[in-house]
Amino acid sequence: MKAVVYTGDNSAEYTDVDSPVVQDGQTRVDLSFCGICGSDMHAWHGHDERRVPPLVLGHEAVGRAKDGPYEGHLVAINPLMRCRTCPSCQTGDEHLCASRELIGMRVPGAFAEEVAIDSTNLMVLPEDVLLSDVALAEPLACALHTVQLGQAALSVPLPDSRLVILGGGAIGLLCALAAQYYGCSEILIAETNPIRNKILEQVTQATTYNPLEGVPEAAQNCDLIIDAVGSAATRSASSALVRPGGVIVHIGLQDNLDGLDTRRITLQEITFQGSYCYRDSDFALAVDLLVNKTITGAGWTEVRAMADGPQAFMDIDEGRAGPKIILNTVP
Repeated sequence: MKAVVYTGDNSAEYTDVDSPVVQDGQTRVDLSFCGICGSDMHAWHGHDERRVPPLVLGHEAVGRAKDGPYEGHLVAINPLMRCRTCPSCQTGDEHLCASRELIGMRVPGAFAEEVAIDSTNLMVLPEDVLLSDVALAEPLACALHTVQLGQAALSVPLPDSRLVILGGGAIGLLCALAAQYYGCSEILIAETNPIRNKILEQVTQATTYNPLEGVPEAAQNCDLIIDAVGSAATRSASSALVRPGGVIVHIGLQDNLDGLDTRRITLQEITFQGSYCYRDSDFALAVDLLVNKTITGAGWTEVRAMADGPQAFMDIDEGRAGPKIILNTVP
């Protein structure tokens, strides 16, 4: 079958690979769409030791089940594999399972014609759904989870809070849409890419600014910051912009360097909260919001042919792409 294969640092090829081997309890899915995630880019840059080339990346996927209990049905793929028996899994924190991993890490991912995954990781979709939008379920689930964590840590209700999001890529944009869904109306997004800023202003209710040109007064002393970049620079900005008693939620994973002003965080009792992946309930909500078009990919997603995958990685890396490219995995 055809697939986009990560072959080494800053390198990918559209080529032939073996079809997936289906284990007991798994379903083979005939894939339709798969989005390019920031973590795929991180791997493509050679910055993720968990993803060893050659490897088929990709985990934001939808398609049609070829066998198993949902044979013939359109399905959304929850790519987060876990044991389902440990205390975290039993208490609804499946994303904290010690054996968690995504497809596209140790096992082949979804930039391909087919993928094999546990049948319990599939959600049946209606036939009239816009499949390319439902490919956004995994990143939307991450965004919903992030906003929920921030909301839980706030001392005031989210609708009464001022939110600053650092980074206007797909996760930052989806965090804005998720915050809007939960009633937040005062949202600012810091983004340096002018292409993304224009899109953000068109598809969200947020006010955007370029932090390289200065930080507006409205972004200062905010209640909640979501760091959707995860760099030393954005951690430094988070430390400076959040109000005393405020909350920083860190979802970006660009680097693992310094940046946090731990003295200010301590003296001003600022909450610093990590956010990784999502609960099953978050994924189910994300699918529901996309199926019902409460949140859509209109105006900010771009669908390209899978054969264009290697070029898509280059375009994202060089700032020529919008917030999200989704590959049509049908050859």
